[in-house]
Amino acid sequence: MTKTNNDLALNALALAAGQVEAKLLKLLPVAVDLEQRVIDAMEYALMVGGKRIRPFLVMESAKLFGVGQSSALRVAAAVECVHTYSLIHDDLPCMDDDDIRRGQPSVHKKFDEATAVLAGDALLTLAFEILADEKTHSDARVRCELISFMAKALGVNGMVGGQMFDLMAENQKLDKIRITRLQRMKTGALIVFSGKAGAILGKAEEKRRQAIKGYCHDMGLAFQIADDLLDEEGRTEEIGKTTGKDAAAGKATLVSLSGPEQARVQADMLIDQALHHLDVFGTKAENLRILAKFIINRTS
Repeated sequence: MTKTNNDLALNALALAAGQVEAKLLKLLPVAVDLEQRVIDAMEYALMVGGKRIRPFLVMESAKLFGVGQSSALRVAAAVECVHTYSLIHDDLPCMDDDDIRRGQPSVHKKFDEATAVLAGDALLTLAFEILADEKTHSDARVRCELISFMAKALGVNGMVGGQMFDLMAENQKLDKIRITRLQRMKTGALIVFSGKAGAILGKAEEKRRQAIKGYCHDMGLAFQIADDLLDEEGRTEEIGKTTGKDAAAGKATLVSLSGPEQARVQADMLIDQALHHLDVFGTKAENLRILAKFIINRTS
C-alpha cells in the first residue's frame, strides 16, 4: 500500500519526537529539595504529547545546512521548552483559560496556577541555558546569534506582543493586514526561528537563510489558519483542546474575517508559496515539503 503524505509526515514527526523527548528528559534539571514540584510540572507539560512540529523544523533545517544531530537536537529541545512554556501560560485563567491541553488537564489544573506560572518561567529560562551552552555549538558567535534571534522571536515584537495583541483584539473588527500581523507575531515568530536556527547553526549564506525564512513565514501563517479552522470545525476529543473558544471569545482570526472556505483558499496559496521557497534546496528539503502539505490537511 502506498503511504499518503499524511502518513509520511506523521512517521517523520514521530521519529523526530522520540529523539527530542529523550533529549528533553536528559536536559531537565534535578531537584535537591522542595523545588521538585516545579520540575514535575515541567516534565508533565513536556511529555504530555504533541506533534513536535517546531523541533522537527529545527532538525530538518539543520540537515539542509550540514549540521550534526547533536547540535540540532539541543536547539530542537530548547524550542520545545519555549513552545511548552507558551502553552502553559496560554492556558492560564488570566489568558485563554483552557482546562485541556493535548487531551490532558492543563498544567494549572493538574497542579495549580502558581506552579504553572513557575513551570513556564523555568522552561523559558532552560531554553536560553541550553542555547548558551558550548555543547550547542563551539562558536560563541553562533550561540549569541541563536540567543538574540530567539529573544526577538519571543518578545514584544514576537510571541509576547502577539499574545497581548490577541487579548486586546477580542471582540474588535480587525482587517486582514492586522490579523496577519497578529498571527505572524503570536505563532509565526517561533516557527521562523525554528526553521532559521538550522541556517544559523550551519553558518549558511544569506540567500539560503532567506529561503528557509520564507518557507517558515508562509507555512506558519497557513498553520495558524488550519488551527483556527480546527477550532471552529473540529471536536475536542480529536484535537486535544477545547474547541469553539475562539469564536466565543471574539478572537480575531482570518477564518472569522473571511469565512472557512476563503480561509482554506488562502492557506493553500500560502503553502504553494512556502514550497516555492524550497526549490533552492532540491531533494534535501523533501521532508519539509511533506510537512507543509500535512499542515493544512491535519485533523488534530
